[in-house]
Amino acid sequence: MTRLLSRAALVLLGALTGLLLILPALVVVPMSLSDSPYLTFPPEGFSTRWFQRFLEDPAWQASTMASLRVAVLVTILSIVLGTAAALGLVRGRMPFKAAISGLVVAPLIVPYVIIGLSAYALALQLGLTETTLGFVLIHTAIAVPYVVINVTASLASFDRRLEQAALSLGAGPLSTFLRVTLPIIAPGIAAGAVFAFITSWDEVVISIFLSGPGMTTLPVRMWSGVRVQIDPTVAAVSTMLLLVTVAVFAAGGVSRLLLKLRLTRASRPARTSPSLEQR
Repeated sequence: MTRLLSRAALVLLGALTGLLLILPALVVVPMSLSDSPYLTFPPEGFSTRWFQRFLEDPAWQASTMASLRVAVLVTILSIVLGTAAALGLVRGRMPFKAAISGLVVAPLIVPYVIIGLSAYALALQLGLTETTLGFVLIHTAIAVPYVVINVTASLASFDRRLEQAALSLGAGPLSTFLRVTLPIIAPGIAAGAVFAFITSWDEVVISIFLSGPGMTTLPVRMWSGVRVQIDPTVAAVSTMLLLVTVAVFAAGGVSRLLLKLRLTRASRPARTSPSLEQR
């Protein structure tokens, strides 16, 4: 009886914690469907005109495409750099490996305001403010640690004997990596890619320093809309951002599940037909 009550209390505590974290984000959904010209909760009436305004406003569309373009490029670049860094940190023999690992994950510890101010000073000298390249480089710096952490976790449980077996059977280093190592660590890469995309897609603090009339990302435009005027279009955009975030995480979870199922089936021994003697 005591164990049952403890388990029920633990489940209740977990449910309340999850509700406390999710509820503030879900409040924005009914606000985006309000017919009031101001942000109100609960809404007195429902309308989809704020979603229509977002779809018809060229400024919102330009910011959306800018954020999407930057997030996709950051994800690709983070996967390449993060996977290479994880392989080097896990398998490389180098001095000061602990210090290098700390530098790689430092963007997760340093406040984004400090990173944004430093990035702005550097980008201003190089002429990279209000450019896609500037956003991609800075966002990649803060997204790579997520890929490194996830891929490192996958490599920690990786059986090196599989690579040795492939090499002993005549496969080259590149072929071994592509056909043996990469499929096994693919779930970690997929998880890192999801976090890298979301990090760039939702980032606002550093983007404020780099944005301007020439290029403004979607989170920065949302921040400006809330700070300058109370426009319910911001609530509609927030709802769509929430849906995109949930969809990306769901796609990442499904892809990891499919990869694990594929690897599990591939690792099973092939069934052989009984021999004549056994018959």
